[in-house]
Amino acid sequence: MVLDFLRDLPPALVLALVFALPALEASTMLGVVFPGEVAVLVGGAVAHSGGAPLWAVLVAAVSGAVIGDVTGYLVGRRYGHRMVKLLPERLVKPEHLAKAEELLRRRGGVAVFVGRFTALLRALVPALAGMSRVPIRTFLLFNALGGVLWASGVALLGYGAGASLQLAEHRLGLVGEIVLGVLVVAGAAAYLWRRKAHRS
Repeated sequence: MVLDFLRDLPPALVLALVFALPALEASTMLGVVFPGEVAVLVGGAVAHSGGAPLWAVLVAAVSGAVIGDVTGYLVGRRYGHRMVKLLPERLVKPEHLAKAEELLRRRGGVAVFVGRFTALLRALVPALAGMSRVPIRTFLLFNALGGVLWASGVALLGYGAGASLQLAEHRLGLVGEIVLGVLVVAGAAAYLWRRKAHRS
């Protein structure tokens, strides 16, 4: 039932979302509210169900991640301080931003790479790297490495989740699908609640 819905989505729409959400995550700091990995996970699950080629999901995810972060870096270099002031303090505390900037000044490319694998940092690090004047060549190298590893890993995780979901749906039937859907929603809600509690 869930996989049928995913399989019926137009492949072009799936790939557009897999590209756009990671791209918007850092370029507009959308990831502070909505992590782009959700779209990449769904894209991987769709690929497993045959709704889109896995290679196309991987290309879209990697491209969105890398291009979005480069855009975030360039925007941060020019408008970063003004953008940071617009972020609500309940989501991003000033002391956390100050620590992230200091880490970028000291660690440069390594901080860019590591930041790719944490939801909140993934949205903020590119702009902060631009603000902190991390050299563009250093940023491009470590951003590309992190983007390829992150996007590929998340897409393949979604692909594996699609296999598990297909097996579960086959065994459980309609009632089981409803229970499975409730568990998925509850798990997502618990994850978001933990993220919110961690930020505060």
